[in-house]
Amino acid sequence: MIKKTAVEAVELLKAGEVSPLELVEFSAARILETDDAVNSMPIRCFDRARDHAKRIMAEGKSDNPNYLHGLPIAIKDLTPVEGVRFTLGSPIYADQVATHSDLMVKRLEAAGAIVMGKANTPEFGAGAQTFNEVLGTTTNPWDTTKTPGGSSGGSAAALAAGQVWLAQGSDLGGSLRIPASFTGTVGLRPSPGRVAHGPATLPFAQNSVEGPMGRTVADVAMMLDVMVGEDPIDPISLQRPPYSYLDKVKEGGKFDHVAYSPDLGTNPIDAEVAEICETAVRSFVAHANSLEQDCFDLSEGHDIFQIQRAAQFAATHGPKLETDRDKLKPDVIWNIEAGLKLTAADIGWSQRAQGQLVHRVAAFFEKYDLLFTPTVMVPPFNHEIRSLSEVNGVKFDNYVAWLAQTYLLTITGCPSISVPCGYTKSGLPVGLQIMAAPHREDLVLQAAWLFETDHDFAAMVPVDPRS
Repeated sequence: MIKKTAVEAVELLKAGEVSPLELVEFSAARILETDDAVNSMPIRCFDRARDHAKRIMAEGKSDNPNYLHGLPIAIKDLTPVEGVRFTLGSPIYADQVATHSDLMVKRLEAAGAIVMGKANTPEFGAGAQTFNEVLGTTTNPWDTTKTPGGSSGGSAAALAAGQVWLAQGSDLGGSLRIPASFTGTVGLRPSPGRVAHGPATLPFAQNSVEGPMGRTVADVAMMLDVMVGEDPIDPISLQRPPYSYLDKVKEGGKFDHVAYSPDLGTNPIDAEVAEICETAVRSFVAHANSLEQDCFDLSEGHDIFQIQRAAQFAATHGPKLETDRDKLKPDVIWNIEAGLKLTAADIGWSQRAQGQLVHRVAAFFEKYDLLFTPTVMVPPFNHEIRSLSEVNGVKFDNYVAWLAQTYLLTITGCPSISVPCGYTKSGLPVGLQIMAAPHREDLVLQAAWLFETDHDFAAMVPVDPRS
């Protein structure tokens, strides 16, 4: 069963060929079999999952076309699930148990998804290497000496190891896309507001989003269909679109003009990653009338992101410096302090510069349907390295600078997806990032699906953890 896609598993559940309880037991057995090697699901709620499966079986079949019929999933440990341990990867909350579920979790469970446990994450999701002092380090099933990336690294590793069929993640600087790239899975960063969640500390923050992860593009589209829709608890949430994303994916289609940027005009890229991604993009020409190398100006993007990220950390976690400084990792302290040092002029400049960027992006998408670019500068690296200090001789002055391939797209407000596009000579996955205009998740999913159908990369997962 672990080899089945989420779409296939739901069809089997719907047809009664497998029961929700049987699938929960398949998932639980696989977690126990593989998690000593990868540590992707350190918080488990198997009895809770079994009880949910029994309730679904007692309720009978649902006619809701977006119903998941008892499919096991993972929830990132930055999101509360009622009655389940909720650490946020921090010693401050090591023994916390959630007293409520996030709106997003309620929607997923109401639609027949069964939560198997909490996927590991770095402290407060800070950084793209998944480790913390409470639950330890998550490794990459493709090579357990390597990192699965982050901060949704536990979600990605659980998918790649076949522990669950779908997983939820969140994304500020690339936390859905980077781990997807590093594990040969698919991660979609939706437009802000597309996936309602909350109650949140900063309900109007638009750079942080929630989103779906899966082993195939269709799996991700199916999960997105469940997650979307507005709710008063999330004031920026968007209405459910008048179509199914899974149906849109299956429509396929042909694009007019698409663009490729090997480095977003500003970033160092590992030579092997660059070659793999360019070869992948060239293979997409059958689905477009033209392919050009082009990109909008992102020269101010690094400063925009760093200022806004620091301001968000200060707003969310600033009080912890007074109460729990000794329990915070140095990177989190640095980020909070950087935010507290900002002036109103700094924040005002970043907002104006982001506005100008958004206008450039809008003009770009008047000409092009899509932008392709490598998801990450590098392939997966040793999990003992907390962050990269340089790439191709370019030195970084902070722990998130190596995430620029994803965070530069974050600040555009556009949806983007990472889809597997090849492997290094040592057999490690590489992801290709596809972006479209704001609110056009349908386009990035269609493009990713067309690319996926031309290759066999999706069939490479799940894998048995190996070193």
